[in-house]
Amino acid sequence: MRWLTLCSILICATLASIAQDSSVNFERKVVTLKEVVVRSNLNVPAFIRRVKDDTTFHKAFLNLRVLGYTSLNDIRMLDKKNTPKATLISRTRQETGNGCRWMKTLEEKSTGDIFDKNHSYNYYTAQLYSSIFLAHDTVCGESNIVAGTKFTTQGKSGIAKHKEQLKMLFFNPGKRIPGLPFIGNKIALFDEDVAALYDFTIDMTEYKGEMCYVFHIAPMATLDAVQKDRIVINEMTTWFDTNTWEIRGRNYDLSYKAGVYDFDVHIEVEMTKFGEYLVPKVMRYNGNWDVIFKKRENGIFTATLFDFNK
Repeated sequence: MRWLTLCSILICATLASIAQDSSVNFERKVVTLKEVVVRSNLNVPAFIRRVKDDTTFHKAFLNLRVLGYTSLNDIRMLDKKNTPKATLISRTRQETGNGCRWMKTLEEKSTGDIFDKNHSYNYYTAQLYSSIFLAHDTVCGESNIVAGTKFTTQGKSGIAKHKEQLKMLFFNPGKRIPGLPFIGNKIALFDEDVAALYDFTIDMTEYKGEMCYVFHIAPMATLDAVQKDRIVINEMTTWFDTNTWEIRGRNYDLSYKAGVYDFDVHIEVEMTKFGEYLVPKVMRYNGNWDVIFKKRENGIFTATLFDFNK
């Protein structure tokens, strides 16, 4: 009797496991579907195309060009022992009017050498943060239209080129980055040769009070040493609103070591809605990177945005 009971348990567990997960082939790639997704009759090819062609993530940040908002800014540069050596904690307010935007610093406290004598940032990490969230001069003539907007390194060099590549990595994870030695093609997640290294999973769950599809990408567990050396994106999870298909959140880990540079970066972004506008609510960055002839930077920053207005 006990033997029969044990067999029954094992059979039920096996059937449950089969029912929970399914898989489909898309462009020569196996995509795992969780049970709740199978029941929802999701059009998987259409979903993957939405992921590949998504513009809502970039659009959310472009919306910051046309809205007023308050930002709590926390930037911390760390030493080799992960102790803060330079920090900036501030509260800023962006105002808009007559097709322009400008920023007011309401509170500011800094330590160490976060600024130079001209009050410019000493660190690329802080410069990148500033270029996304802070407008130090009045900026006019911008829009939040994605069409026709693209990142390019053409005509750029030095820090301007590096910042453009970092923005590509940030706004378009999973797409090729031109001019980035050794890894430009290794992050093109949907190219056949790169996709073969990853497991793709689609699930459905609640995220920040909203029902979302979850698209998770991670390297296959069976990769050999040579294949592991081709991995740049260690993990990426994106939450899509099931009704609007807007990205409501994204987490990703990236790392790579090359002869002239190395980096290890973790980014989390949470979105919210202000009226019809999708906008970033919280962004967290934790990154350690080094470029030849430059000092290694190990930094953490958090941006918290609220009090949006049009």
